[in-house]
Amino acid sequence: MSWKAQIGAAATRIAPYVQRTPVMITQSFGLSYSIEMKLEQLQHTGTFKARGAFNTLLSGPVPQAGIVAASGGNHGAAVAFAAQKLGHSAHIFVPEMAGPSKIALIERTGAQLTVVKGEYANAADAAAEYEAASGAMQIHAYDAPATVAGQGTCLAEWDEQGLQADTVLIAVGGGGLIGGALGWLAGARKVVAVEPVTSCALNAALAKGMPCDVQVSGVAANALGARKIGQICYDLATEHSCESVLVTDEAITAAQKALWQERRLLVEPAGAAALAALMSGAYTPAKGERVAVLLCGANIAPDPLA
Repeated sequence: MSWKAQIGAAATRIAPYVQRTPVMITQSFGLSYSIEMKLEQLQHTGTFKARGAFNTLLSGPVPQAGIVAASGGNHGAAVAFAAQKLGHSAHIFVPEMAGPSKIALIERTGAQLTVVKGEYANAADAAAEYEAASGAMQIHAYDAPATVAGQGTCLAEWDEQGLQADTVLIAVGGGGLIGGALGWLAGARKVVAVEPVTSCALNAALAKGMPCDVQVSGVAANALGARKIGQICYDLATEHSCESVLVTDEAITAAQKALWQERRLLVEPAGAAALAALMSGAYTPAKGERVAVLLCGANIAPDPLA
């Protein structure tokens, strides 16, 4: 399939429903060079996920039974929000580890919510059972073409805004966002995948030569804690020789604090992971290499203003 065409069509489709998020260039965070940052944490429901949710719901008919989604929290909030705006019922399944902030965000949309024990994979199993029993349409968090194309609109939009970087660093959970980025950029710029040491499904898959199960834990697990990387992301990552780096929880937390203290940007751990790769030296640009960071999420637990 032509990802460029699919993402371009998705951008047109979802334009009336999503925010065009701002971009800034800054030299800070103890780095000796400037970086471009796209502030996608300012998107509806605090993450890029609204893009894929709206694209899926606008791409075809929705059954009378409505929508079901499994999520670590952010995807569920985005699906619930998109369903509410488009007049569909939604049932969201999240694990306990989603945390009170993301659970409250979903509840505010009016969607039906079921919290299950365990991690994202357990919520996915419960959602699959509900789908089979109810006839509801499931919106996958990351491994579906409409989801990936929707997330890719973030990079298409950034290109329109004048992205100058040679290299873009993107945090990875299940792979929807970076898959969309790889599909849109198609090798025109280098893409670096950033994952926590304790939740590294893509890194493990690239090392093994195929998607495989990993254990997930750590400060960003409720957003980046996919047990297995999506096949779409894996295929695109191998096709475009995506580089993969790992960061510690301590590096993620340091980047999260730096974004707040130096730029008053409030992001969740997952949202700070890409910057953590630069601050910690997990990724060191070559001399003259221009770099960009995608800030992808703002749903901090607990909610600082709750």
